[in-house]
Amino acid sequence: MGREFPQRDSSQSVSWSAGAATATSASELHEAGARSAVITPRTPGQPYDIHARIDRLPRSKHLLKIVSRIAAGGWFEFFELYMPGFISLGLVRAGIYTVENKGLFDYHSFASFLAAFFFGMFVSTAVFGFVLDRLGRRRVFVYSMIVYSIAQLCIALLADPLWIDLARFIAGLAVGMQLINNDCYVTELTPRASRGRYMAMTYIFVLSAIPVSALLAAILVPHDPLGFAGWRWVVAIGAVSGVLVFFIQRGLPESPRWLEAHGREAEADVIVAQIEQAVEEEHGKRLPPVDPAERGKVILAEHGRWQEMFDRFYLRRTLLMSVFQFSQTIAVFGFTSFVPLLLIKHGFSVVRSLDYTLLIVLMAPVGAAVGSFFSERVERKWQLVFCALLIGTAGSIFATASGVMVVVGAGACMALGNNWLITIFHPYAAELFPTRIRAQAIGFTFCWSRVSSMFVGYWVGDLMAAYGQSGVFVMIGLAMAAIILGVSLFGPKTNGISLETLSP
Repeated sequence: MGREFPQRDSSQSVSWSAGAATATSASELHEAGARSAVITPRTPGQPYDIHARIDRLPRSKHLLKIVSRIAAGGWFEFFELYMPGFISLGLVRAGIYTVENKGLFDYHSFASFLAAFFFGMFVSTAVFGFVLDRLGRRRVFVYSMIVYSIAQLCIALLADPLWIDLARFIAGLAVGMQLINNDCYVTELTPRASRGRYMAMTYIFVLSAIPVSALLAAILVPHDPLGFAGWRWVVAIGAVSGVLVFFIQRGLPESPRWLEAHGREAEADVIVAQIEQAVEEEHGKRLPPVDPAERGKVILAEHGRWQEMFDRFYLRRTLLMSVFQFSQTIAVFGFTSFVPLLLIKHGFSVVRSLDYTLLIVLMAPVGAAVGSFFSERVERKWQLVFCALLIGTAGSIFATASGVMVVVGAGACMALGNNWLITIFHPYAAELFPTRIRAQAIGFTFCWSRVSSMFVGYWVGDLMAAYGQSGVFVMIGLAMAAIILGVSLFGPKTNGISLETLSP
């Protein structure tokens, strides 16, 4: 069981300057990104108030730089998430996979290529969420990216579909951890008044990975540069993340909220003090005092109890987000992973299909930008409801249209809705659970999206064979209806509310 956060005495406070610290080692200061400037020691009797000090921070370039570096890791994860649909024609052309499948264990079908990755994500999110809460956000950020990079390189070099699927499974393990970890990381580092905006801004950059992977596929997949299949080039490009991670992670701080929740307030204080000084220097004035009402809300627990997800307070949130995650993937990956094949069903050639796919997915960062604009202006739960309505409507038009402009326009609206939805649900899901079990809870609810992801390829293939595109978009429409009803009726409001108040 956790215990209430105590007010700390000044004897345990931290003061530091020019590479010296009284309550933490030199290596810990380096990991926290210690600055050479002097930070004013804490006044005697002043408590740590880590979460309250973060929540009263104004928007700043300094925080944006930290968040952007975390987003840089997420960029490669989204590159991997959406890449399969864009290289699908290359995999089929090479004879490695087929569009048709002969059952759940037919590893020659393209659906197995999708399912292997999502099964890896399911395992990592369902089983290893507790690892993220125990190891810390920064460490998981680094290790997961390295594993993902190695797996990507193997996929680019392998030819046997079974071995490719195995490498895809390992990549899925890493990406599942990275996605959950980054949501926790950004949410815990940012203040309550602009938490959603910071998260949404990261997704403007992260979602640019979708059109980039589509562009690379449009250029490379129809050809074999240097005798190397184009789809392999696209996959290999994703492997460079392992090199970049060593530059991205330097000086990246651990989450102060995670440290505070684990009783390591002195270390958290060093990091927050650094952020406070940088923000004060940037704005040219002292920060306002901590709101006394925000003190004493943290529950300390060395290891959060996963059973809390199912207690009286959090059970409804757990069920809501589980249904939401299962449903949103049906639209996002059921559409995006099959865009080129769906366009071919409309009668377009392979090259035209890839070109139009690129036009459609260019809406990904636009959707993120729209989400960023509205993130703090409109309650996030109602944005999710609107996005689901937009996706369902655009999907119906896409399935029944015949003209090129209407088909591409409807597809673009679906892409905009999908990515606006992504931009908003990531901060929303992270807000609904406390820091001590945030990764475990997000992992458990998110794993249901991996369940639908594993099977959506099979469902789309079977529905297209039996009912054409209409069957596919009926499935998407039903999934969006579940989101509209669930979030509108049971979703709590989160905008501008402290994490510790929202999720005690």
